[in-house]
Amino acid sequence: MASVWKGSLSFGLVSIPVELRPAVRKDHVSFRLLYRKDLTPVKYERFSAKGDGPLAWNDIVKGYEYQKGEFVVLTDEDFREAALGKSSSIEILDFVEQDEIDPRYFETPYYLTPTKGGEKPYALLRAAIRNTKVVGIGKIVMRNTQHLVGIKATGEALMLEIMRFASELVETDEFNFPKGSDVRPQELHMAEQLVHNLAAEFDPEKYTDEYRANLMKLIRAKMSGKKVRGSRATESAQPDDKVVDLMARLRQSLAEGKGKKAASGRGARKKTAGRAKKTA
Repeated sequence: MASVWKGSLSFGLVSIPVELRPAVRKDHVSFRLLYRKDLTPVKYERFSAKGDGPLAWNDIVKGYEYQKGEFVVLTDEDFREAALGKSSSIEILDFVEQDEIDPRYFETPYYLTPTKGGEKPYALLRAAIRNTKVVGIGKIVMRNTQHLVGIKATGEALMLEIMRFASELVETDEFNFPKGSDVRPQELHMAEQLVHNLAAEFDPEKYTDEYRANLMKLIRAKMSGKKVRGSRATESAQPDDKVVDLMARLRQSLAEGKGKKAASGRGARKKTAGRAKKTA
């Protein structure tokens, strides 16, 4: 993937020439709005709330609404005045232990890749971050916007994650959560058993977007002039207002979980036996 930023990453007096490359890609189905009559794309015109328009871009200004219906207009000169200017460096300000950082702070990941001459200091910083289990905290300016960033070691890569500022987080005291004292020991024991029964290694490949797969199946069929029905998922049971017998639900869940595990075990044994017969 093409780089989105070029510059240097520095810690202390060490400077590493790097490029920033996306670590994720969007994988959703995009659609255009079309005029039903002849399938021409629909254009969006700019109208004021009073109905004036269509408006040219030079008739439109940016305003900050400081109270309902009251605005302060900012000009291009105002934005230039507030801008921090282009920056070609990321300075690591602090190294913080990973466990100290609330995961809500992390937002968008990028790979930092070294450019010519930066390979050795890159490998050195990567090893130091990995061995000390810390995150480098710094700032970067991209597209005239300043971002807080965290730099981690992931495999052979240094990963930069755009972070949220503290003012962007919603604190838990804004909501009501149940107290732990409401949980009975027997219920907790059975819930822990259920968790153990469902324990598995994380395999991201087994979790797929079934809705996207259905859409693409329908799209490909329509492209070839065929009619096809999507494999609609079973609708979830609607919650009822009845008092829930939590212990009964836990026992039922445990029984079902054991049954599935036993079935999967028998399937695995049959496959092993089949392979043994073929080998013989």
